[in-house]
Amino acid sequence: MLEHSNPVRKAPSRVVIIGAGGFVGGAIGDRLAADKVPMLALTRKELDLLKPEASATLQRLLRADDSVVFVSALAPARNNAMLIDNLRMAEAVCAAALAAQPVGHLVYISSDAVYSDNANPVTERSCQQPSSLHGVMHLAREIMLRTALKLPLAILRPTLIYGAKDPHNGYGPNRFRRLAAKGETITLFGDGEEKRDHVLVDDVAALASAVLHHRSKGVLNIATGRSASFREVAEMVVALSSRPVEIRGTPRRNPITHRHFDITDGLKAFPEFHYIPLREGLARVAKESA
Repeated sequence: MLEHSNPVRKAPSRVVIIGAGGFVGGAIGDRLAADKVPMLALTRKELDLLKPEASATLQRLLRADDSVVFVSALAPARNNAMLIDNLRMAEAVCAAALAAQPVGHLVYISSDAVYSDNANPVTERSCQQPSSLHGVMHLAREIMLRTALKLPLAILRPTLIYGAKDPHNGYGPNRFRRLAAKGETITLFGDGEEKRDHVLVDDVAALASAVLHHRSKGVLNIATGRSASFREVAEMVVALSSRPVEIRGTPRRNPITHRHFDITDGLKAFPEFHYIPLREGLARVAKESA
């Protein structure tokens, strides 16, 4: 569970976002700008963590009172080469940069992929036993950060994120929305029975901002606590579409698995925060994409 160093919200003196050019990093930057927080947004153009000089470059940019959001990643990590590159990126942040220039606070954007597949309901204390290279990558990075850094560290583990600017087109809201926009068939795995929690990127950004304002440390899952089947998601997307769209099932090849979250820790950490319901979030994304 998170512990707040600041009992009431207090704006950081400056936030440095490593990975500000990405989907999640960009959303966090937009939220911090709206919250009028001073910010240094680092994209790959300003800081390529795979270059030999990355650590020295980052060290020159950081100040002792900075809060840092580390969200940069090659994601999803699909093969061994991508896994190794992601660990090299974390090494540049940990060992050479932050260890040499300690900052005031670090927030790492991880993933719920670090948990075992059968950890239901998932809590912040659930077994961390990833079954994918993507999950292994995030868990390894978490351990690297905890080991290398002697400063307040918050690890945020979002579940499946959706939003208008998502670049990955993964199975679920993002792919379904793009297919519906073209009037193409939405094809489900099996009949789309699997239930998953989906979180709007705006909520991820809002919670990251809250963690920065409270200078929180610890672990927080970012999930709404309400899971929907992929068929339900597809039907919501189709209901918002201006075109007729077919939803088609396919023969099932893999066992049906579900993921549910117990969000008690999140409610205790931020009792005033309310997630945007899936139907409302999908409507917002459809409007932004129009």
